[in-house]
Amino acid sequence: MTATMAQSQPHLTDSSRLKRQLHQAERLRKIKAAALVMPLAIFLVVVFVIPITQMLWRSIDNSELMQEMPLTAELIQKWDGQQLPSTEVFGTFAQELQMSRQSGGLGKVGRRLNYEDPTFRGLLVRTLRQLPADGSLTAYALAVQQADPAWSETTTWLAIQRAASATTDRYLLAALDMKRDDQGQIQSVAEEQRVYLSVFQRTLVISGSVTLICLLLGFPLAYLLATLPTSTSNLLMIFVLLPFWTSLLVRTASWIVLLQSGGLINTTLISAGWIDSPLQLVFNRTGVLAAMVHILLPFMILPLYSVMKGISPNYQRAAISLGCHPFVAFWKVYAPQTISGVAAGTLLVFIMALGYYITPALVGGPSDQMVSYYVAYYTNTTNNWGMAAALGSLLLIITLLLYLVYHRLVNQKQLIRN
Repeated sequence: MTATMAQSQPHLTDSSRLKRQLHQAERLRKIKAAALVMPLAIFLVVVFVIPITQMLWRSIDNSELMQEMPLTAELIQKWDGQQLPSTEVFGTFAQELQMSRQSGGLGKVGRRLNYEDPTFRGLLVRTLRQLPADGSLTAYALAVQQADPAWSETTTWLAIQRAASATTDRYLLAALDMKRDDQGQIQSVAEEQRVYLSVFQRTLVISGSVTLICLLLGFPLAYLLATLPTSTSNLLMIFVLLPFWTSLLVRTASWIVLLQSGGLINTTLISAGWIDSPLQLVFNRTGVLAAMVHILLPFMILPLYSVMKGISPNYQRAAISLGCHPFVAFWKVYAPQTISGVAAGTLLVFIMALGYYITPALVGGPSDQMVSYYVAYYTNTTNNWGMAAALGSLLLIITLLLYLVYHRLVNQKQLIRN
């Protein structure tokens, strides 16, 4: 009995040691895998997550007035908005307005208030000229009231109150052609001021049109590349990849040369006698579609080709041998197997087309500019980061929603076919 226990004890010890070694090896493997993935994770966080988070925050950020005039922001938010603010609010506003000019923050204050009312910048300048160099809150308040009749109107202070909160939905509402009135109710802007909903609609229409044209042109070309002999297919694939070796700006400028009134296309058509006067092919929707399709077509062909290359031709041959018409065999047997490639290609082209800026700006007309044009305008020209971030955030949300809808539709179709 004792001998049997003595023999089993080393066996248990060896088993425990083996388990411990296996756990250590597994832990070491996970640590190595995490170390390999960590650089990519850090890159994604720094390049994508942080910028997108900052963009989403800037679309509701309203801290300019709070940073430059904190006491005024605190007092004005306690105001009921019915009667004129108290003397303390008037005097504190005047003091901090004078301090903001000395610290260099007056431009930021004027720019933010100008978003509420375009006359604010001039109003602030006129008021500063009337303020005393030093004095009590009462003296400052009196100077403000005498500087301009606008300070005796509640609407002026309501605008300051809206600009004094830490966050605001002003930019997001403006990106949807809406605003808040003096009572805080959401309403649509005047019809002649509605811009952005039509811009979003135009962006979706252009992106969808480019995606559809790329699919109609890319599907047969990808099928040809997948069915040709390898040597011929590889040679033709070089022509598909050739645009990647040319600058986007150069390709866009080339289309301007081709499509302009004295360009190659119009010259050829006139020489052939098909037209009498040059066609307007550039600086309109035609030029935008042609240039964008040329640039994005390879992004449709490559996913389709990679999927079609893995489809065995025996399925289609078997259907034909059983009496099926070649077209019906292609549509019923071959085409459903390419759904994953179609989904990947259309999604890739559509999302890339949504954010295009250079091509529509150079080849399109005023009515062909997409959302990215206005994002660049507010970023580079007016320095209105809130409006630029709001437009970018809404475009991101629309893209995500369309992706979810598209993903669900594709999955439902695959389930029905299976």
